Amino acid sequence: MTEFEKLLCENNIAVERFVKFKISNYADAEDILQDIYVAAYQGFDALKTKQSFKAWILSIARHKCNDYFRQKAKQFEIPIDALCENEIIQSRFGYMEANITGDVLQTLCDKDKQILYLAYFKDLPQAQIAKMLNIPIGTVKSRLHTAKQNFKTKYPYSTKTLKGESTMKKLPEFLPEYKIEPSNKPPFSVKWDELWGLFIVPKLGEKLIWGIYETDTKKCSEWSEMEVIGKAMVHEIEGVEIKECRYNHFGIGKDDIEHYYIAQLTETHCRILAENYLKDGIRKYLTFLDGDKFIAEWGYGENNCGKETNLTAMEKISEHDENIIAENTDQLCDIVGRYTITINGNEYDTVRVLSLDSYYGEYVCCEQYLDSNGRTILWRRFNRDDWAISRYKRKWTEMLPENERLTVNGETYVHWYDCITDYIL
Repeated sequence: MTEFEKLLCENNIAVERFVKFKISNYADAEDILQDIYVAAYQGFDALKTKQSFKAWILSIARHKCNDYFRQKAKQFEIPIDALCENEIIQSRFGYMEANITGDVLQTLCDKDKQILYLAYFKDLPQAQIAKMLNIPIGTVKSRLHTAKQNFKTKYPYSTKTLKGESTMKKLPEFLPEYKIEPSNKPPFSVKWDELWGLFIVPKLGEKLIWGIYETDTKKCSEWSEMEVIGKAMVHEIEGVEIKECRYNHFGIGKDDIEHYYIAQLTETHCRILAENYLKDGIRKYLTFLDGDKFIAEWGYGENNCGKETNLTAMEKISEHDENIIAENTDQLCDIVGRYTITINGNEYDTVRVLSLDSYYGEYVCCEQYLDSNGRTILWRRFNRDDWAISRYKRKWTEMLPENERLTVNGETYVHWYDCITDYIL
């Protein structure tokens, strides 16, 4: 038996359960399983760490299931790709794609999908929707109300809106115009105690609100309210517990999912030790001892030592003639230049921190501007041109042709979205 066959035998039950949970049609599920196994066999030699086989083949399964739903959606002439792109999950280097919204939409009738897409993803006024669909505006209102209720009934998180709407008012609905200007001064060293990708400092008494802004509309599509609520310990390591209430463009509060993180800040490092959340009456935990899944989404450094908090320009990443040169593109972070950021009517003297990382082999570059207090003024996410190409079937230069680009080690990265926090408000 080959190594591939051995690993497949050990993990095929998990893959089958995943696919058949997603796809109820037995024949379709069997066809997709065969596609998954073929794709895994063809790409097995490129898998660097065989211990990651389970996570790797499940990621293939997820993409194949998404492809299946996308093909089904074509018959309704509803661009589900756009819907799925807007639902994302957090990780140690920002938000990554997920398919919760797309999966729920698949369960709705065609009329519900259509009206939700036009109203929330295309952001069209009801009068224009009525004209497009050749129906009275009263019918638009009725259909939209019904579709929202149907979506909320099937959505796996809380559907309360009041708190989310209140939270949203603390951040601007649209991203303020900003300007990034290079400084002639040398970059300064900085103590960066924030959690990577979450922006909050894991100390008692800390609170923070931050949001994601789309590059095309400049509109806030996801926002989070975070608070350190007390001390905690994971596997005899002491840290603090952070509660996150997350909201999205539907105005659906997700606070009832009770998403929590356990994090630790030392004099030299900052790291996440665990996350947990309540779903379907079950509290689910993921800790630094749980292997590949935790490391891929939250772990950083050797043995999850965390990111260094004392930053000084080390020249591990440098920029020459608008080309970024990096020693590698896996878990690398360095100060690259000093910049003045003008945003929301204020000027900030900052250093630019570039972070390079990958999520199961899909590469991203994060550009973070920190002031002398070590707080984020502006965070910008770039995807390598082939990021998640098996899912989207197109490069990011095609999907976002007008967006800013970076060149890292000769590869093109495309600007996807921005983040700001209430620190600058």
